[in-house]
Amino acid sequence: MSGFLSRLTKGLSRSAGKLGENLSAVFTKRKLDDEALTELEDALLAADLGTEVTRRIIAKFRKTRFGSDVAEGEVKEALAQEIAEILAPVARPLTISPDRAPHVVLVVGVNGNGKTTTIGKLALQYREQGLKPMLAAGDTFRAAAVEQLQIWGERTGAPVITAPANSDPAGLAFDALAKAKSQGADVLLIDTAGRLHNKSALMEELQKIIRVLRKQDPTAPHSTILVLDATTGQNALTQVGVFREMVDITGLIVTKLDGSARGGIVVALAEEYGLPVHAVGVGEQAGDLKPFFPMDFARGLLGS
Repeated sequence: MSGFLSRLTKGLSRSAGKLGENLSAVFTKRKLDDEALTELEDALLAADLGTEVTRRIIAKFRKTRFGSDVAEGEVKEALAQEIAEILAPVARPLTISPDRAPHVVLVVGVNGNGKTTTIGKLALQYREQGLKPMLAAGDTFRAAAVEQLQIWGERTGAPVITAPANSDPAGLAFDALAKAKSQGADVLLIDTAGRLHNKSALMEELQKIIRVLRKQDPTAPHSTILVLDATTGQNALTQVGVFREMVDITGLIVTKLDGSARGGIVVALAEEYGLPVHAVGVGEQAGDLKPFFPMDFARGLLGS
């Protein structure tokens, strides 16, 4: 975990650099007066923490520290405590239930957010835990997505269920679940398309996949995970709203924190939706996707 913590801190360095510079500028003056609070508010909003989180933090600082002489380090630590408190209720790893075998995980999100790579990383982690994963290439309209999943299947030793190009994704999901049952898989990870330019078609496709899965298992999918790209900032909030109209999202995974100065979006997501954040990603390697710890994340975000 110490290795991942180092990668997390490094990955969040762009967010921390942006926020840290703004905080340093605020606290060239030591007294926490109205002007300093306004500048602090601007710094937090610029880091994509969102209006509600920022308002709460500023209100608490006004109540507890207004007029006080404060050092930058003291403010950073206080901010870390506030952020960690917001994140604590949603920091929940994805738990695979052994009595549901196979535990069906439907993975959704906009194309380019890292769905396929995330599935591969999860498969490797489950294999390392002694579980038997199976993958389903449900984005049948994109050959690149199918090929990418097959590469991850080879890396992880996990079977990959595919279908001819442009096949019905629901039919593939049905076949994949049947094979997962017959082959004794512990977890079935189903990739899906994410073409938001035609929202109604995508909604129909995802809902059909779920209906077809439930013909075999009325409780499936057992988890529906939305993968979000941190570099999109506040647009990630919009994506959650859109996908929740389509399917029952049970949790989030946030990727590409290493390429973003918008790491604060994780905090905004926690405040706005309260959905479990199962993991965060800070790189391309399998070990770069891990459950996150609120205080580690908060301190990394602040560079403290």
